[in-house]
Amino acid sequence: MTPPDGRTSRAWAGGLIAGGALASAAGMLGIAYVRDLVAARKRVGAVTRHVMESRCGAVEYAARGAGETVLVSHGIFQGCDGGLLSVRDLLPDRRIIVPSRFGYLGSVMPAEPSVAAQSDVFAELLDHLGHHEVDVIGISAGTSAAVQFTLRHPHRVRHLIILSGNFPGSRTARIPPRWARWFYSDHALWPLKAFAHPTFLRLLGVPPGFPRSADERRVAEEISESIFPVAWRRRGAVFDAYVADPEIGTYDLEAIEAPTLIVHAADDPLASYGAARDAASRIPGARLLGLDSGGHLLLGQRDRVKEVIADFVESRPG
Repeated sequence: MTPPDGRTSRAWAGGLIAGGALASAAGMLGIAYVRDLVAARKRVGAVTRHVMESRCGAVEYAARGAGETVLVSHGIFQGCDGGLLSVRDLLPDRRIIVPSRFGYLGSVMPAEPSVAAQSDVFAELLDHLGHHEVDVIGISAGTSAAVQFTLRHPHRVRHLIILSGNFPGSRTARIPPRWARWFYSDHALWPLKAFAHPTFLRLLGVPPGFPRSADERRVAEEISESIFPVAWRRRGAVFDAYVADPEIGTYDLEAIEAPTLIVHAADDPLASYGAARDAASRIPGARLLGLDSGGHLLLGQRDRVKEVIADFVESRPG
């Protein structure tokens, strides 16, 4: 290429330099993006996962610990890996079983998915593993499947625990606009995590002023990393946001028979504390552990939550 003459030569050279710098920056960003997604795949691969063939197709699950069984219905953008992470240390003396719900990681998205079918697959998995009665924990978007399981299989649930739950009246229980699906991708969420991290943490439900300590920062960072690769969770997340979450408004909460504990922080910016309080008033005998702070991830409240859950699951129904 021949440079222009005279006065434009410096501008031409500057353009070449600027273009080269932009290309170099783009290349570095691409390398960082690939590096992070490779690391995310390795994190998932490090989790021991199993697969059962259910009537709906392949269902993946992970398990750890020993003792009485707890079934965990994980939150949005999680999977069995994120479910294990979310309840880590909360029930150290229990057997924790976390299925990846429909469309997450290695679990199938059936041709005609429903929350009812998901709850029945929970029961099928427990039969496969030889467990009959269990305690059930529903986390955030996992509320609908946990509640459906409790309603459809009441004699299998010793206790129901909902953490930062999606309940009727919460904005999380409304169908998002169709354009919001664009954000359900690595290309959309990774740049936010990398370059607008405070905004990214707000999307995960971390309130302003948090994290306040090294431990809270560690928890928030672990959860934020655990949603990647988003591509391996996208179908499940879309189903949650557009079907499962809004469906909670149709459930007969008054028909829940299991002893129920609802844990919710007043400053949760995602799922409404008022909706959790109203749900607790509708579920017979339900207990609400209202926390002043901690947001959707219950930051800084793990010891308190652990203590209350331990007391709750030790109580015997009836």
